[in-house]
Amino acid sequence: MTAKEHEKQYGGVYALMLTPFKEDLSIDYGCYAEYVKWQVSEGAHHLFCVSGSAELSELRLDERVKLAEITVKNKGPGTKVFATANFEPGWLAQLDEMKRIEAAGVDGFVFVTKGYGNDDVRQAAYLSELSSHTGLPVVLYESPVYSPYHHISAEAYGALVKTGRIAGIKDTTCTMEGICGKIAVSGDSAVLQANVAHLLDAYKAGGMGVMATISTCGTRILRNMWDSFQNGDIEAAEEMHFYCSSLYDALSSAFPATSKYLVRLQSGIPMNTLTRVNKSLPGHKMRGLEVWHGHAVRRGILK
Repeated sequence: MTAKEHEKQYGGVYALMLTPFKEDLSIDYGCYAEYVKWQVSEGAHHLFCVSGSAELSELRLDERVKLAEITVKNKGPGTKVFATANFEPGWLAQLDEMKRIEAAGVDGFVFVTKGYGNDDVRQAAYLSELSSHTGLPVVLYESPVYSPYHHISAEAYGALVKTGRIAGIKDTTCTMEGICGKIAVSGDSAVLQANVAHLLDAYKAGGMGVMATISTCGTRILRNMWDSFQNGDIEAAEEMHFYCSSLYDALSSAFPATSKYLVRLQSGIPMNTLTRVNKSLPGHKMRGLEVWHGHAVRRGILK
C-alpha cells in the first residue's frame, strides 16, 4: 500500500484531541466543537478523540461517548474519527464501551494494550478476541498509562496483523529497533510514530504516519512535514522536523495545559488551560509559548 493510500485509510497525520474544561471542570462541549473544526482545517487526515492527551483517565464513559459524537458531527468530509474503546476495567464493560463508542459514529477504534506486554500470548489473545467483536478497523496504542508492560513485541504485532482486523499501531517504544521491528511485520497496516525525535527516521524506515502529542496543537507542522517527505523534499521535511522537536520541548512539563494555551494563541478559540490531571500553566511557560508561537508565525510555519 502506498503512502497516499495509507492517508485515505489509516496512515498519515492523526490529530490527538484535547478536552477543554469550564471553570468548574465540566467539559466545554461548545469549545470542543470549534476545536474539532480547527483541527480539520489544520490538515489532519484523521482525528483521535478520547485519547491520553484528552485526559482519558479523568473522563467518564458518558463524557467520552459525547466527545466522540461531537467529533463525528464536526469532522467534515474525508476525515476519519478514531476513539479509544477499551478503557473500562472489565471485559463485559469493554464490550459495552465498544458498542456505545461505535454508536457515536466513529470510523475506527483505538485499543490500548492494558499492560499485557510481558506476555506475548496473553497480549495477542486479548487484542485478537476483543477486535473480533467489531467490524470497525482497530489501531493499537502502546499507552504509557500501563507502563512498564505496555509495549507489544514485533512478533505479537505480526500475529495480530495476520488476523486482518488490525489497521495500525501507535508505537511508543521510542527506539528505532522497536519501530523497525513492527514495520517489518506490518503488512498493509500503518506503523504510526509517537516519538517526535525519531519521526523522520521512522518515515525513512517505512513508517506510515504520526500520532504524537504535539498534534494537539501542531497538526499544521506535522502535515507539512509529512507532505514534504512524501514529495521527496527532504530538506523541507528536516526543517519541519526541527519545529516539531522544538514544539515538543516547549509543551513538556505542563502538558496538556501548554497545548491548550497554544491552541488559543493560534485559533482564537476561547480554550482555557484548566485540566483534570492537575497540570497548571506557570507564567514562564506561558511566555515561552508566546515566544515560540511568535517566531513560528514570523517564519510562516504557523498562521
